[in-house]
Amino acid sequence: MADQNDDSAKNPFEWAPSCNPVAYKNFPFLDGKTGRSIRILSEYLQPLEHFRTARVHDTIVFFGSARINEEGPMARYYHEARALAKLCTEWGASLGKSTRRFVVTTGGGPGIMEAANRGAHDAGGKTIGLNIGLPFEQHPNPYISTDLCFEFHYFFMRKFWFAYLAKALVVFPGGFGTFDELFELLTLMQTQKLEKKMVIILYGSEFWKEVLNLEALVRLGMISPEDLQLFQFADEPETAMKLLSDGLIKYYLQPKVATPGEEETPAIAKSRVEK
Repeated sequence: MADQNDDSAKNPFEWAPSCNPVAYKNFPFLDGKTGRSIRILSEYLQPLEHFRTARVHDTIVFFGSARINEEGPMARYYHEARALAKLCTEWGASLGKSTRRFVVTTGGGPGIMEAANRGAHDAGGKTIGLNIGLPFEQHPNPYISTDLCFEFHYFFMRKFWFAYLAKALVVFPGGFGTFDELFELLTLMQTQKLEKKMVIILYGSEFWKEVLNLEALVRLGMISPEDLQLFQFADEPETAMKLLSDGLIKYYLQPKVATPGEEETPAIAKSRVEK
């Protein structure tokens, strides 16, 4: 029999009150360098769980400036983003699917993001906000569905959810952030890295043709002429909706053999792997 004074015979938690807590409750560990991979993984798993619960199958992503408001010289884009998002949400609801198709998704902040979430909210639909903490501009707008409002720390995890669920992209006038998001997705389409088609609309042809000279890139041999077919222009909500519905019906609603991942919800696109 062990000696009553022998520490080895005691419950270790009785004589070692300073023992580290369970790892998943150890917040200094989770917030430290070693816990980075867990934090990254959590920004994949938490949205995934919510998308499954809400039966979100895929999305239409709206990008655009956080600085465009309801009033001011660029106000038309706020109102037209709101109108287009309402049309998209009504159209998606009319499909009568068991899952939520083509859910309006934004970066969750003000400006064009708010306008798109607001339009989807006007239509009575679910709408997603993929927010990220920034020193300025970025706070969740009040029109995002509560169960689909996410706060990201890592830009690349936020971009993952933009790219891998989207079947269409509508890009309104914006600055560096909008350009970054647009060109990243154009690159994925150009390189065919994602095994899916994506309808890309540049909304506001006057703006885009002033700030981008893509024809010069063709002339100088930096991109191919066919790369200009990766996107289309629109200047009215109704025109953009027609382009979106035509493309989405063609690629995703007509009878076809499902592409990899299409039978799952959410339909996370597969990355193309060369064999």
